[in-house]
This record gives sequence, structure tokens and C-alpha cells, in this order.
Amino acid sequence: MQKIQLKRAYDPQSPDDGYRVYIDRLWPRGLSHETFHYDSWDKQIAPSTELREWFHQDPDSRWSEFKARYSAELAANPAFEALKKEIAGKPVVTLLYSSRDHEHNNAVVVADLLNNRT
Repeated sequence: MQKIQLKRAYDPQSPDDGYRVYIDRLWPRGLSHETFHYDSWDKQIAPSTELREWFHQDPDSRWSEFKARYSAELAANPAFEALKKEIAGKPVVTLLYSSRDHEHNNAVVVADLLNNRT
């Protein structure tokens, strides 16, 4: 069974990370290309700019709606199916994200969909 885990892009790389996929559209502020290690950067599955900006205006009260809207975006996004194929067969996949909020971010939604928990 495949293990999908989440990690902040700013956290140190670990051998336990397995295949590392950065899933934000924007480069993580303050990290250099030499120090930030990832196997794949999948900008295409990040939330749309409109959805991301809407959510960040009030993340506490908009989390449930964000999850629903982002899940709908991913369901219609061929890049999400491509990601599933890319990570197929990889025993451990770490989704990397930039948000400071560990519980309310796009990686949580992606992981839930990959684990079929939505």
C-alpha cells in the first residue's frame, strides 16, 4: 500500500520522504534552487489563483468550501490524473507545500483525494 505524507517545503529533507512532489504554483519564498530538493514540481494541480486568493481572505471560515471547490477543480484537471500515474508504484510519496497552516492547505485536499478519503 502506498503511503502519502505531507511536509512543509521549509522542513528538512529526510530519507523517509520517498518521492517528493512540490504541489504549489509559486516557488517557496526564501528557498534556493540549491537547497530545496524535490523530485517533481507539479504546478498544474495547485488551486486556481482565484480560488487560492479567495480562500486566503478567510481560511478559518472558508475551509469546507475550499475543499469542495478545490476537489471539483482537481476532478476536472487532467494534470491530477497525470500525477496519479506519475506516483503509481512509488511506496512513499511526500506532498510538499509552502503554507504555514499544516491542517488547512491544498496538500491536505490532494492527499485526501489520493487516499480516496473525500
